[in-house]
Amino acid sequence: MKNIFISAVLLLASGTTFAAPQCDGKSIVGPVETIKVKDLGINYKARIDTGANTTSINAFNIKIDGKTENDDSKQGMHDNLGHMITFTTENELGQEVTHTAKIIKVSKIRNAQGVERRYAVVMDLIWNGQNKAIPVNLRDRSKLEYKLLIGRNWLEGDYLVDVTKEDADD
Repeated sequence: MKNIFISAVLLLASGTTFAAPQCDGKSIVGPVETIKVKDLGINYKARIDTGANTTSINAFNIKIDGKTENDDSKQGMHDNLGHMITFTTENELGQEVTHTAKIIKVSKIRNAQGVERRYAVVMDLIWNGQNKAIPVNLRDRSKLEYKLLIGRNWLEGDYLVDVTKEDADD
């Protein structure tokens, strides 16, 4: 018992601190978190990526409402701002949802494959009971491990990333 007490005193005296769930009023997230997309009613195992500016979700069968495939060229994507877009998404568990939302922006994304343009819609993401509505890019992520990639636009102002933190659902 005396050894345990001495160890505890030494630990406290060393100035060692334990990670708190918050730092400077910001919540601490790990590199992988379970995020609920309120608009879709399903959860995603999401990769938190501080290198990505904008959050991206797995989206396929993307169609601009009232247009045929031939009407939508990559050059005229900005002409679709404000229109409704319908797409299908699927999480890592195979849960599929078709969703319709308003196109709020067209993003120019630079990645390993080059430059591409993507539509973005607003989605309400929930983590640990906290809601945050942000622009989310639509991209086919079906071949990628994480169907939802969380970018800095979700993190900004509210969250810090602790790369040593493990997903609570693992």
